[in-house]
Amino acid sequence: MTDAKPFEVYAIKYAEREARRGDHFIGGDPHDAPMDMDYFIWALVREDKVWIVDTGFDVLDAERRNRKLVRTVRDGLGLIGIDSHAIDDVIITHLHYDHIGGYEHFPKARFHLQDDEMAYATGRHMTRPAINHAYTADHIADLVYRVFEGRVTFHDGEAELDEGLSVHWVGGHTAGLQIVRVWTRLGWIVLASDASHYYENMEADRPFVIVWNQGEMLDAFDTMKRLSDNPAWIVPGHDPKVFDRYDPPSDDLKGKVVRLDAEPKAG
Repeated sequence: MTDAKPFEVYAIKYAEREARRGDHFIGGDPHDAPMDMDYFIWALVREDKVWIVDTGFDVLDAERRNRKLVRTVRDGLGLIGIDSHAIDDVIITHLHYDHIGGYEHFPKARFHLQDDEMAYATGRHMTRPAINHAYTADHIADLVYRVFEGRVTFHDGEAELDEGLSVHWVGGHTAGLQIVRVWTRLGWIVLASDASHYYENMEADRPFVIVWNQGEMLDAFDTMKRLSDNPAWIVPGHDPKVFDRYDPPSDDLKGKVVRLDAEPKAG
């Protein structure tokens, strides 16, 4: 429990791609069925303070990687009345292209990042295509400039960023992946980001294919259960089923935005 005022929490879809089940589990999958991927950012709203989690990607990454950009991150936030240019703080769960690629939509923001992720994204392992393929070098180089501008805050492990808001290193998918714990009217929920791309990754104990440390990824499933007040309140990073389990804040936002500080429907 906490005395903090609860956050409203929104997941905003900005892109999508067609995929199949074998793309999403180590060792593949015997059922060669469609399993598409959605791309989200998240907004945490409380009175006059808004925190954003991740920045998505933009047109160039969509073209390079054959992704369908359905709206810019700036336009997506505008759907719920948030001006990305006015945001002061953005939590970056990790530095893959789809989580840092829209940073230019946040020209005044301070970015919150794990030490381990910056070291990983600028170190020796980025010489290997098997690891660097999910990073865009220009994004990393530009973030280094933000460091010298004083616009990056580094965290080492667990950190409380605000009352009812904390980040927690879990690694696994990347060396410095962090998850986000948020206090809501329900209680504590967890934004998994890529600690679990899909509900099935964590619910079936089946890790995603892009992985730095498989043991850390499996441990992260347990960490998220410990940090949330209910395992059903752990929100995966890319699962279209988020739209099945949560309702939009209004009918006109169906398929675009959902409220996560509400009891999810049964999966």
